[in-house]
Amino acid sequence: MLKLRSITIAIVFCGALFCICSCSSNPEKTNSKPNIVIIYTDDQGYGDVGALNPDAKFKTPNMDRIANEGVVFTDGHSSDAVCTPSRYSLLTGRYSWRTSLKKGVLRADGPCLIEKDRMTIASLLKENGYNTAMVGKWHLQMEFEGKVGKNRDWSKPFTDGPIEKGFDYFFGIAASMNYGILTYLENDQVIDPPVLYTKKKMDVTPRTYRMTPPYQAEHQRGYVEVAPSFNDEYVLETLADKAVEYINTSADDAKNGKPFFLYFPMTSPHLPHCTHPDFQGRSNCGNYGDFMEETDYRVGQVLDALKENGIEDNTLVIYSSDNGAETNYVYQRDTFQHYSALNFKGGKRDIYEGGHHVPFLMRWPEKFTAGQKIDHPVCQSDYLATIADIIGADIPENAGEDSYSLYPLLNSEGPDDYDENRPVIHHSFTGHFSIREGDWKLNLLRGSGGSLEPVLLEVEPGEAVYELYNIAKDPSETKNQYFEHPEIVARLKQKITEVIKNGRSTPGTPQDYVKGNWEQVTWMNL
Repeated sequence: MLKLRSITIAIVFCGALFCICSCSSNPEKTNSKPNIVIIYTDDQGYGDVGALNPDAKFKTPNMDRIANEGVVFTDGHSSDAVCTPSRYSLLTGRYSWRTSLKKGVLRADGPCLIEKDRMTIASLLKENGYNTAMVGKWHLQMEFEGKVGKNRDWSKPFTDGPIEKGFDYFFGIAASMNYGILTYLENDQVIDPPVLYTKKKMDVTPRTYRMTPPYQAEHQRGYVEVAPSFNDEYVLETLADKAVEYINTSADDAKNGKPFFLYFPMTSPHLPHCTHPDFQGRSNCGNYGDFMEETDYRVGQVLDALKENGIEDNTLVIYSSDNGAETNYVYQRDTFQHYSALNFKGGKRDIYEGGHHVPFLMRWPEKFTAGQKIDHPVCQSDYLATIADIIGADIPENAGEDSYSLYPLLNSEGPDDYDENRPVIHHSFTGHFSIREGDWKLNLLRGSGGSLEPVLLEVEPGEAVYELYNIAKDPSETKNQYFEHPEIVARLKQKITEVIKNGRSTPGTPQDYVKGNWEQVTWMNL
């Protein structure tokens, strides 16, 4: 029998878990477990939410609703600065670099990164009586019959997708639109076979493109598979409508003791910036701002569906992004004076704050006091343990290895049960690391191909290959204090060594990990 990791809930609190005073204006309280909705945008910077950036050049009233009616984690992070690894960590509570994926992202077609039998948020909730659904972009790979350009059989079910990872229902697309297999998928079936081919078509806005028709019948290098019916301008609308449909059909069960979990990973504002015609020209930030305003509207459709079905108060809504803003944030900044990365250095792919410091919001009217701001550094890998804590479930030792429950920060017990100095590991597109502990962040910069060996060798003063920043005082990472605080550097080096060697960052039995190209780093003694 598996050993269980204790969840940090005081015994006294367990008995009253669902009897905390309601923050809702509705006097009728419920003792049921909450519905849970995770809204996950794609390449959205911290400054792309009006409630977090009053100078934003487009409007986000629905994202602002979540922030103003819930809790803002001002120091919240995706686990990586790119797509696939962040999605893995969100669902599993484990850093992606513990798998075979040491850098970069995956494609649309191939073995799923989430290992067979690994616990996900969906499987945890399914085991605890929830209906579970995903609507949106997967990008953790799934396996289709045949190969691109030959031997495809779209009539056969695809395998290793969401319904094998704990989801009862799935509707969405395989990956980012520039990676192909551009068609809608439902459960394990392809709805419209992607038998044509297309490629990026440059847009009039600098550094943007579209995946629009015309499509061609023959495969050529650089082209991706697309269904004849697929139109990139209508993807967000289609996904939002499906999410609303799922909420509408699940609401009665939720009221009768069968709650639901909806994972809604959107395709925006990731390129292509394919704004629906109804939203084109609406913002003061060009096509990007228009796309963000459509994104916000789709978020509002989901929030409205919860309210209209009378289940808003007992629904936990989590809102975040898989990484920071795409590099065209520079164009938005210089042209429209819109700061997607706010005052943070860098953007998507970077180890700097702009790569992974993202919007991180939670709203649960029945339980969370509106308007809270929490300043502790936290990570999306923490969602698994937080949700387990909320529903009173245990996590096995071999699951959620990097997941800390945030519930103590959110309820009346206060932060006493939360380790304020827990480490948060950041990771870049190129496979480089940084470690955050309290106010301090150590960036491990040099090296190629994701190798840490050249990064961690000792060098003479003046040749620093590390950067040490006090993020509380210097969130823009402008003053490197590596040589001023050797004791902090040594402590953080030792801490990241332990986090890697132990196969986990949480307390518990050490776990195996997929060894990578850091094995020869001498100071790790692996």
